[in-house]
Amino acid sequence: MLWRAIFAFLALPGIVAFAVPLMLVHDQFNPLRAWPIGLLPLVGGIFLLLYCVREFYVAGRGTLAPWSPPRHLVTTGPYRYSRNPMYIGVATILFGWSIFFHSWQLAIYAICVVIAFYLRVLFYEEPWTKQNFADQWPQYRDRVARWFF
Repeated sequence: MLWRAIFAFLALPGIVAFAVPLMLVHDQFNPLRAWPIGLLPLVGGIFLLLYCVREFYVAGRGTLAPWSPPRHLVTTGPYRYSRNPMYIGVATILFGWSIFFHSWQLAIYAICVVIAFYLRVLFYEEPWTKQNFADQWPQYRDRVARWFF
């Protein structure tokens, strides 16, 4: 299962949070224009994302991928405070990149990704979670915010 978790990480957030942003700015990057302050949200987002992936693997006994989802509802770690901290981590990484590279193009990409995350959560993940964890979902949903508010 560890290899599935690693593959899922590389295939999903690896592409969305790292490969695509770096491809979007690879020919525009000027080290003199970089804003190092962008490394703060970037590193914070990476930490949060890795913590969430760990919780999916350890507590959920699954991965972040739809083809190998957790077998248990994950309510530990960052999931005590938000039902979707993994998406918050990826969004934070993307905004960190946009600040670091001083790129409006990456900021627009980040906004589009956040909108896609919101729609995915609303129309796919929450119904799936309700169906698969019907005994735990209502209490968890009532206790923990979708995002942070």
